[in-house]
Amino acid sequence: MFRNIAALGRRVTCAVSVGRPTGIIVKDSQYNIKQFAQNFNVGNKGSIFQKSQVRFHGHLKKPNPGEELHITFITKDGEQKTYEVSEGDNLLDIAQANHLDMEGACGGSCACSTCHIIVDPAFYDKIPEPDDDENDMLDLAFGLTETSRLGCQVHMTKDLDGIRVALPTMTRNFMNKDMN
Repeated sequence: MFRNIAALGRRVTCAVSVGRPTGIIVKDSQYNIKQFAQNFNVGNKGSIFQKSQVRFHGHLKKPNPGEELHITFITKDGEQKTYEVSEGDNLLDIAQANHLDMEGACGGSCACSTCHIIVDPAFYDKIPEPDDDENDMLDLAFGLTETSRLGCQVHMTKDLDGIRVALPTMTRNFMNKDMN
């Protein structure tokens, strides 16, 4: 890591928390890489960053036996994929945890339309009505239908057990370069 930054010929500073560095910011400053490593007893091969295992939606828990709810996603290619999920999980998290092609550019904060889904009409009325924020974002969705919703706003309940949702063929990400 230090060799790569040093090769850039830049200097670094660090944030200190409880006497230990928590990270570095690459910019012109009073320390260069070697001084930084010496001052904090970090060798060239040492690491100053906390390492943690990469987890995909670790907050989704496997449902308890007998409490499983089922959801079927219909992919853009027409393939149907069924999953067992827990009550309270939202459809964006479920799709991403199962590596389906649902972006969720805003992280599930109802600030984009990239988690747009098309709900099976048989289940649409079992979902609570969308609020104004969701309706505003749905206005921006590609391929809007009468049963369109945002996956981040639909949470699994026992009433939705067996729900089928389709992923639209395209999404619009205004946060990206889609609209330039």
